[in-house]
Amino acid sequence: MRITTTVNGEPREIDDVWEGESLLYALRERMGLPGSKNACDQGECGSCTVYLDAVPVCACLVAAGQAQGRDIITVEGLAERDTLHPVQQAFVEAGAVQCGFCTPGLIVAAHDLLARSLQPSDQVIREALAGNLCRCTGYEKILDAVRLAADRLADASASGR
Repeated sequence: MRITTTVNGEPREIDDVWEGESLLYALRERMGLPGSKNACDQGECGSCTVYLDAVPVCACLVAAGQAQGRDIITVEGLAERDTLHPVQQAFVEAGAVQCGFCTPGLIVAAHDLLARSLQPSDQVIREALAGNLCRCTGYEKILDAVRLAADRLADASASGR
């Protein structure tokens, strides 16, 4: 089957997609977008989280054929050219990146949260990130990164940037 979709703002076409292929496989192996990770292949860890028509989904649970005619944003698509998105930059600066396997999904989840609320409480942050598992850390650096990104985005919003 052939799939035509938009990925990170660019039209993409994939040929010879088989019916059981996941969107995650199509993104990583067919489109060369390795940002989203395949950790559990069961939708439990969140490392493969991407936006599908502006809704965060676990790409491992979405059949590639379901992307036909739809808009996908991956962790790579959050950056503008060579400039990291403030959420991505905050993860780097706060030291929230350890082995990096969970990081793409956490960044997409944090991005989604901060698109809805620029001043989330720690409880709201924890709830928003609950579908993402990290096996390397106690999550404090991740919370620090989300708080830092929230502050920066709120400042930018207040100054009209």
